[in-house]
Amino acid sequence: MSTAGSPKTVYAAFAATATAHGDKPFLIVPSREGRDWSPDGATYTYADIHARVDALSDRYERAGYGHGHRVALLLEQRPEFIVHYLALNRRGIGIVPINPDYRHDEMLYQMSHAEAVLAVTLPGRMADLARVGSDREAAGGTALPVIDGAAAEVDLPRQRTAPPAAAMPGLATEAGLLYTSGTTGRPKGCRLSNFYYLNAGGEYAAVGGLATLRFGAERFYNPLPLFHMNHQAVTLTCAILTANALVLTERFSPQRWWSEITETDATIIHYLGIVAPTLLNQPVTADEKSHRVRFGIGAGIEPELHQVFEDRFGFPMIEVWGMTETGRVLWNNHAPRMVDTRAFGRASTTLEARVVDDRDREVADGNEGELVVRHSAEQPRHGFFSEYLKNADATADAWRGGWFHTGDVVRRDATGMLYFVDRKKNIIRRSGENIAAAEVEAALQAHAAVAQVAVIAAPDEVREEEVFACIVPMPGVSPTPALADEIFASANAKLAYYKPPGWILFVDKLPTTGTQKVQKAQIFPQGVDPRGVAGAIDLRARKKR
Repeated sequence: MSTAGSPKTVYAAFAATATAHGDKPFLIVPSREGRDWSPDGATYTYADIHARVDALSDRYERAGYGHGHRVALLLEQRPEFIVHYLALNRRGIGIVPINPDYRHDEMLYQMSHAEAVLAVTLPGRMADLARVGSDREAAGGTALPVIDGAAAEVDLPRQRTAPPAAAMPGLATEAGLLYTSGTTGRPKGCRLSNFYYLNAGGEYAAVGGLATLRFGAERFYNPLPLFHMNHQAVTLTCAILTANALVLTERFSPQRWWSEITETDATIIHYLGIVAPTLLNQPVTADEKSHRVRFGIGAGIEPELHQVFEDRFGFPMIEVWGMTETGRVLWNNHAPRMVDTRAFGRASTTLEARVVDDRDREVADGNEGELVVRHSAEQPRHGFFSEYLKNADATADAWRGGWFHTGDVVRRDATGMLYFVDRKKNIIRRSGENIAAAEVEAALQAHAAVAQVAVIAAPDEVREEEVFACIVPMPGVSPTPALADEIFASANAKLAYYKPPGWILFVDKLPTTGTQKVQKAQIFPQGVDPRGVAGAIDLRARKKR
C-alpha cells in the first residue's frame, strides 16, 4: 500500500473508487418499520456519498479543523458516521468513535484522554455529551463543542486551536483512535494510521481461498458496531478498495437477520459466537433458504455447532483471529478447516506467529502457550497500531522482544494450524464485547457495602462469557439478594449495560498472595462452574440497554 501512486489516506482510496465507479452502491440501509430515520431503507451510491463527503470536508476546513485534530463521533450505525469519518480523514483529522452504550464516566474519560476538539452526535445524545464537555472543562480541560451530525446543514463551531500538523495527511497520519480494554481499569487508546486502515482492508480484499472477493459484486452484512475495528477498519476499507457495498444494520437481531439479508442481497456476513446458537434456535423461514450469502467471516462459533450451521444455512463460516492492535487477521480459509475444533488459521507471509511460554520461549507443537505475532523480523510493527496513546510503557511491554503479545492462549499443531484455547489477559468476552475485569471491580468496590471484590468470567451458553463477581461484604453487612440488587444498580449507573455483573456471589474471603493480590484461579476448584455454586445470584435479566 506504500508504493508510488497508491492512496495515502482512506479518503483518497474512497475518492478514487467513487470517481471510477460512482454509480455502484456503497451504503445500503435495510428498511425497518417505526425507525425515525429511513424507515423504508435507502441505497447510496459512491457518487452520492462522495458529494456529501467533499461538501462536509470543505466546511470542516473553513471552520478551522485540520491535520492532527481529533473529533469524536457518536453516530451509531448510520451513514452519517461514514460521511463524517471520510470528510475528516480528507483533512487529516482523526476520529474517536464512542460506544453508544457508554455512560457518563466512561465518555468523560475517553473525551479527556483523547483531547477531542469536537463531538458529533445525534439529537438524542447531545445533552449527554454536553454534560461530558461541561465536566471536562470543570476539571481543567478544554471545552468540548457538541453538534448534531444528522442535521441537513451541519452547524460547525469555529475551531480556535490551530491544526497540530502542517504537512499534508499521509500514510502515517492518525485516522482513528479506538479504545480497547486492557488488564488495567481504564481502556487504552490505540492510535491507528491511514496505513493501518488501508493495509487491513487490502489484506481482506486479497486473502483468497474460501474468502475470495469479487470486485464490485459483494455486499457486506456486518452487525458489529462501527466503533469496532472489524467493521470500521477492515470491512469498510475493504469495501472501498473493491468497489463493493456495505449494509448498515443495527446490531445483531435474530428476528431481522434473514429478512435484512435477503432484502439487501447481502453476499458476505460477519458474525460473533452468539450468532450461530441464536439463529439455529429460530424456526425455519423462507428467507433463510433464499439468501445469496457466499460465506461468513467471524470468530467464536462453537465447534459442535459449526457444521450444523453450515449444513442448515448452506455456506461456510470462516473462523479468523485478530485484534485492534494487529489490524490484519489470521484466516482459516482453506480446506480442511477442521470445523469440529477451534482452529483459526495459520501464520502468513504478512503475519508471523509463535506460541511461547511465560519467559517468551517457543513451546513445542501441541503444547499451550501465548500467541505472539509480528509482521517480520525486519519490520515487526508494519501495519500494526502506532502506539497506545500516552502510554509508552504499555506499548513497550506489548512489544517486548520484538513480538506483539496478544494475551491469548493457543496451541499449534505440526501443520502450523493454530487453535484457540483461552484468554490469558483478565478479559471477559461477552457477546463480542471485551470487558476489563478491573474496570468492573473498580465500579463495584465503590459501593459502601463492598469490602473486597474479584470479577471473573463465567461460561454462558448464549453470550460466550458472562461477568461473575465474587464479593466480600463489609463487616456487619448481611449478604442478601436485596444487597446484590443494590450493588448491581450502583455499578449499572456507572458502566455500559453489558459490563455489570450478570452473577454475584457473596463469599467470606478471597484467596490472596502475601502482597494481598487476589488469586482468582484459586477462588473455585478447577473445573467448577461458578454459576452452580450455592448462593450464586443470577442478575442477567437486569442487564438491559
